[in-house]
Amino acid sequence: MECTVNWLPASGMAFSAETGSGHLLTMDGAPDGGGRDLAPRPMETVLAGTGGCTAYDVVLILKRGRHDVRGCQVQVKADRAEVDPKVFTKIHMHFVVTGKGVPEAAVARAVQMSHDKYCSASIMLAKTAEISTSFEVVEG
Repeated sequence: MECTVNWLPASGMAFSAETGSGHLLTMDGAPDGGGRDLAPRPMETVLAGTGGCTAYDVVLILKRGRHDVRGCQVQVKADRAEVDPKVFTKIHMHFVVTGKGVPEAAVARAVQMSHDKYCSASIMLAKTAEISTSFEVVEG
């Protein structure tokens, strides 16, 4: 896996990243750090990537179990250390899974499997952060 990040000097503290798969992502700093608030902060993209990683796992596990999953939302909230390095110290992920007849036990298992075995991002962040999860199943 690779990524090339370039500073965009004309925009203050914005950066463009081109991923190894050829996609572009823009990040920007906070105004108090020279940014112009034009894009997500780099640490926000880490958090978003972690939510995407675990949601991917949960949907894939449920689909492989032949469950009729129709939606998956992950609400991710994090606390960071007060001093540098301002690593994540607590992360909570709340999953809202929508589907027809999806058993709560299947969702609990999928969330746990992602947390324990499959989501590289959350497993990596667990080295510095206490990670907790919750979920709800919505019929629909």
